[in-house]
Amino acid sequence: MQFFGGSEISPSPPLPTASGNNGHMMYVFNRNGICLLYREWNRPLHTLNAQQDHKLMFGLLFSLKSLTAKMDPTSVDKGNLGVPQLPGQGCSFHSFRTNTYKLSFMESPSGIKIILVTHPRTGDLRESLKYIYNLYVEYVVKNPLYTPGTPIRCELFDSTLDQYVRGLG
Repeated sequence: MQFFGGSEISPSPPLPTASGNNGHMMYVFNRNGICLLYREWNRPLHTLNAQQDHKLMFGLLFSLKSLTAKMDPTSVDKGNLGVPQLPGQGCSFHSFRTNTYKLSFMESPSGIKIILVTHPRTGDLRESLKYIYNLYVEYVVKNPLYTPGTPIRCELFDSTLDQYVRGLG
């Protein structure tokens, strides 16, 4: 992060490795804000307990979605700030970047929210998030043993996801 004068206030993260492994963590939330999946690959510092972390992340997404809808210059009907938007309704955001991480976001038509936190120099991940969502559909949603709305516990999904995220460049 830089102030107006341009001076660095914290060191930059290490450069991404050639072999990938740029993914730090991933969240999957349902439309009610319940965290269905949380994975870490490269998170050196833990500052909150898991429940606080999930609430903070979902609150951030809720606030950013509300703000982008309110600031949309193309829509006459702005709605009220903080009122939930339907998936695909209004203006939306895909990612934001700080000096230490990049947060990429995708919301499916059914309200599933996928958040991937990566190295700040990682490129556009919209296609990667769509691929992860397709993995979710194939290995989780179509699994007859999975009960919707419960935490995801599927070894094949976990291993395929881990392999894919570790290969992101």
